Amino acid sequence: MLGSLAKWLRITGYDASYARDEKDDDILMKARAEGRVLLTRDKLLAQKAGDDGVFVDSEVIDEQIRQVFGLFHLHFDEKGTRCALCNGDLVVVPKEEVSPLVPPRSLAMTDDFLRCSGCGKIYWKGTHWKNILEKLKRLGIDQDRSFE
Repeated sequence: MLGSLAKWLRITGYDASYARDEKDDDILMKARAEGRVLLTRDKLLAQKAGDDGVFVDSEVIDEQIRQVFGLFHLHFDEKGTRCALCNGDLVVVPKEEVSPLVPPRSLAMTDDFLRCSGCGKIYWKGTHWKNILEKLKRLGIDQDRSFE
């Protein structure tokens, strides 16, 4: 239900697990065991979670981001950015190490690369990064961009 929201939480520096194809009771039990707040579009599951859950009102990603960031007073922590796919930590890697895996144009544009410690995906600040920053600004999300 909230896969895109989980991705945006990860991009902005938050540890966001995403449960898919699991029973509600299992999801709730896992969230509680890991000390997580359960975000859901399922009203009954949110009620069952009580103080450990939040019903996300909208199906629109921009509105979801605004609701969750406002409710929890979140901001964009660039240094905390996580893997958008698997939620893994991102580790700085030398350009030489990833050069066979990155498009030549991207290699020419930057020297800074990150690799997910979980799935191995390579990240760098390409044109998509500018789009991410613009969207967050448009949504009024505070940005802690202490390194660029």
